Amino acid sequence: MRAEVDTLIVIPNDRLLAISDRTITLADAFKSADQVLLSGVQGITEIITQPGLINLDFADVKAVMSGAGSALMGIGSARGENRALRAAELAISSPLLEASIDGAMGVLLSVSGGSDLGLFEVNEACELVQSAVHPNAKFIFGTTIDDALGDEVRITVVAAGFEGGEPKRVSTPVIDAATLGGVADPIAANDPISVALELGDEPTPRRRVTFEELVAQDDEIDVPDFMK
Repeated sequence: MRAEVDTLIVIPNDRLLAISDRTITLADAFKSADQVLLSGVQGITEIITQPGLINLDFADVKAVMSGAGSALMGIGSARGENRALRAAELAISSPLLEASIDGAMGVLLSVSGGSDLGLFEVNEACELVQSAVHPNAKFIFGTTIDDALGDEVRITVVAAGFEGGEPKRVSTPVIDAATLGGVADPIAANDPISVALELGDEPTPRRRVTFEELVAQDDEIDVPDFMK
């Protein structure tokens, strides 16, 4: 898949272990991963479609993600004291993402908040993200005023263009089967949940269909259909 898309964001299944307790069901664990993907796609959509005080659009998204290989995308929100700074920290440190933002050569940062969004708190959030990426990174910043958010600040970060084509991996501790009180194989790290974005002149969804050849057994060839 990596060879066919501009940008690939991966959530390995074993990252679910880092955010789940021992009582969580398999279905609920996968819902957590789905929510991250939903938030990411929603964040990108809002950047493209919603006008801002400092506007970002599809051209900015394409400038960062086109041909970038692996990428990191995160969304964080916070209220109260140091809300913008805490939202930025959450956006770049999702426990479900395998990638670290360190060394990214392209960053798209969108900050959304109410009309009371302060200049200095936005600057602090930008400095936090900018300090983690490559010193010569292309840094594109935008701001949207949305009074429906109240005192909440929401930050979306897209980082791509890592040295070697892939971001630094974030290690996840392996849970020993004995700790779980039984014998079980850990979730395979190479079986990822992934979302791919292909950026052309117009974003186009892709669907892959696999056909499996069915071969009839020799002893079934002459058997009437109602007896098979």
